[in-house]
Amino acid sequence: MDRFLQNFPIQKITPSDSLFPETLKNIAEAPQELFFRGNFKPNEKFFAIVGTRLPSNYGKEIAFSIAKDLSQAGFCIVSGMALGIDTWSHKGALKNYSVQISGRRTSANFCSTMAVFGTGLSENVIYPQENLKLAKEILEKNGCLISEYSPETRGANFTFPKRNRIIAGLSAGVLVVEAKIKSGALITAKYAKKYKKPIFAIPGDIHNQNSKGPHLLIKQGAKLVESANDILKELGEEKTNQTQNLFLPPEELLVASALENGPLHIDKIIEITKLPSQAISGIICIMELEDKIKNLGGNIYSLN
Repeated sequence: MDRFLQNFPIQKITPSDSLFPETLKNIAEAPQELFFRGNFKPNEKFFAIVGTRLPSNYGKEIAFSIAKDLSQAGFCIVSGMALGIDTWSHKGALKNYSVQISGRRTSANFCSTMAVFGTGLSENVIYPQENLKLAKEILEKNGCLISEYSPETRGANFTFPKRNRIIAGLSAGVLVVEAKIKSGALITAKYAKKYKKPIFAIPGDIHNQNSKGPHLLIKQGAKLVESANDILKELGEEKTNQTQNLFLPPEELLVASALENGPLHIDKIIEITKLPSQAISGIICIMELEDKIKNLGGNIYSLN
């Protein structure tokens, strides 16, 4: 087996250590110790995204894009490393990290994403084993793996629900993307409610069982979310167009500004920006490759 995790030794902290997060010291059943690998930053702004292990394509896209946008806004994305929504949430945060670092737009010091495990952090017990490659990418891209369980602890029926209190306790809020009524994601939401953290939920198809959990939360008062900005606004950190476009080259800024009010055909973009059609084609191609805009078909583009 590839022992890549050996490059990131397991470290242990207790509530008496300065690295131990203040947000976890006073929660119910506060962990008495934490183990971590990687770039653990206890003073980061954390936000949790959780959901089903069997998401729809819609759920995957939503988890990925909102995680990416919240990461861009300065949040470290917290999730449970499970297959499904957790995985796509971590991937969205890592995508933002790659874009930021490749463009040299930010310090490499921030924590990109944090995976909270229901097992120990030794490579042979990490669950799910299918996500070992993702664990490696998280560590290589300035993220962190944490657990309250000693390194060789294997997962059990109680360890995964129990770790959800850490996900909720760390985070400024919790977003549930897709989940059944009886699911680990709703356990995380219950902990968030207990800790008086804001709860957010993505609406979905009323005939889909994975929409039942988010819809129940919305009925109980959770904030309905259509974009990352709904979350940022609720947390008092609304993302402005100026913030989004801060690092865009002048020509890309013109295109982004043209698309701020909604999708446009390329001819309309040319008309608004007053740039040559050949130049617009090149700019749009670059912005597509960098995931800044999306082709909706028929040469109609929108901000991504």
